[in-house]
Amino acid sequence: MPEVNLVPMIDVMMSVIAFFVILSMTLTIQQQSVDISLPSTEEGGKQQVTPDPLIVSIDRQGQVFIGNQSLQASELKQPVQAYLQGNPKGTVVLKADKKLPYEDVVRLLGTLQDIGGDRVSLAIN
Repeated sequence: MPEVNLVPMIDVMMSVIAFFVILSMTLTIQQQSVDISLPSTEEGGKQQVTPDPLIVSIDRQGQVFIGNQSLQASELKQPVQAYLQGNPKGTVVLKADKKLPYEDVVRLLGTLQDIGGDRVSLAIN
C-alpha cells in the first residue's frame, strides 16, 4: 500500500509562507524622515553668550541681598531694572533660606516678578 510523504509538501508550504511574510514586511515599511536645519559654517563660529544671572538672596531674618549688598525689599527695583536693561537675556534668581516662612519667599518673588516679568525664577536644591 503506497504512503503519502507529507514532509516535502510542508517544506514547500513553509517556504511560500516565509516568502509572503518577508514580502509583506518590506511593503509596509515606509521611510520616515524628519526635516531639520543644520547649522551653516557662518553660524558655527558665533557662540551665544548668556550672562550670569543676578542672584537675589534672602536670609532667615528677611534681609534681602544682591551679592554682598544689603537692601530693603522696596529698594530692589532700581538695581534689578538696571541689570535687566543691561542684559537683555539675563535672568534674576531668588535664593531663599530654608528656614524662612514660605509667605515671605512668595511675597519677594512676586515683587521681583513685578519688576522683571518672566525673567525671574526661584532657586531650588
